[in-house]
Amino acid sequence: MGLFILRRLGVMLLTALCLTFIVFWLTNLYPNLEKLAKTQGNFRMSDEAVESYLGNRGYLDPLPLKFAQWLGVAPGWVTETEDGAVFGRCFPEGTPPEERDTFCGVLQGDWGYSTVFKDEVGTIVATRLALTGKLMGCVLLLMVPMALIIGVLAGMKEGSKLDRSLSTVSITTTATPEYVSGVIFIAVFASSAFGLKWFKGSATTAMENATFENFFLPVLTISLYGMGYIARMTRASMTEVMTAQYIRTARLKGVSFGNIVVKHALRNALIAPFTVIMLQIPWLLNGVVIVETLFNYKGFGWVLVQAAGNNDIELLLAVSVVSVFVVLMTQLISDIGYIFLNPRIRIS
Repeated sequence: MGLFILRRLGVMLLTALCLTFIVFWLTNLYPNLEKLAKTQGNFRMSDEAVESYLGNRGYLDPLPLKFAQWLGVAPGWVTETEDGAVFGRCFPEGTPPEERDTFCGVLQGDWGYSTVFKDEVGTIVATRLALTGKLMGCVLLLMVPMALIIGVLAGMKEGSKLDRSLSTVSITTTATPEYVSGVIFIAVFASSAFGLKWFKGSATTAMENATFENFFLPVLTISLYGMGYIARMTRASMTEVMTAQYIRTARLKGVSFGNIVVKHALRNALIAPFTVIMLQIPWLLNGVVIVETLFNYKGFGWVLVQAAGNNDIELLLAVSVVSVFVVLMTQLISDIGYIFLNPRIRIS
C-alpha cells in the first residue's frame, strides 16, 4: 500500500507540474499581457509604452525562466530605471539592498499580488476557498444521503413503479442546469412575484452568518444537480448486486428481503458510488461558478470569474493551480478508498 501511494503521488506531482505549466503558458500569452499593461496603465498606451511596462516587470522574459521564477526556483527579476530607482519581483521600490529577497514564488508561499483586489493572492484564495468549502460541506451533507437513499430504493426492485418514479426524478434533476433551477427557485421562493417569499436575505450575507433563509437555495440548487448522477449510479450498482448469485441463495434460504438489502446488498452496492461521490468534489469546486455568481456568493467560483474577466493573471494562475491539485488529490483519495472498500482488490 505504501509503495502504491508513493507511486501515485509521484504521478500526481508530475501531472500537476505539467498542467500548471500549460495554465501558466496560456495566461502569459502576449494578448493577455498587453491587456494587463493597458488595464494597469492607460488603454491609450502606445506599443512602445506597453513593451516598456511589460519588460520592466519581467513579463517579456523567456517562458521557462518566468515559470521558474513563479515557482520560486529561479531568482526574481530586478529592474533599475533611468532615474536610478530599483524594484523587483521580490521587493518593492525603496527596499534597502540587505532586505531584498532573491527568491519569491509558490514554494516560498508567495503567490503574487492581485491587480483587481489589490491584495496578496494567497490571502484572497485562502479566504474564498474557505467560503466555498462551507458551501460544499452543506451541499455534501444534503446531496449524498438524499442521492444514496433514492438510488438504493430505486435499485431494490428494478422495474417497479417506485424505481421508474425515482429514476425519472434523478434524470430530471441531472438534466436541469443550475442556472435554470437557480432562477426558478429565486423567482418562486425568494421574490414576491408568486407570493411565496419564504427565503429572505441574500447569499452574500451567508458569507458571514449562514442561516436557512439565506443559504438553503444555493445549497439546494447545487445538490439537486449532483444528486441525480449519484442516485443513478447507486441504482445501477444496487440493481447489479440484487441479481447476484449470493442474493438469490439468501432468498432461497428464506432470509427476509429487509435483511438481504441491509446485511448483504447495501455494502457491496455502495462501493461504486463512493468513486462517483469523490469525483463530485472537484466538480463542486469549479461547478459552483454559476451558482455563486447567480446568488452573489463571493467564494472560489466567484473569484475565478472576477480573475478571468479582469485579466488578473496572478490570481487566475493561483485559482487554476488550486483546482488542479484538488482534482488530483481527490482522485488519489478515491483510489485509496476504493481499495479499502473492495476487499477483492489486492496490491502486490
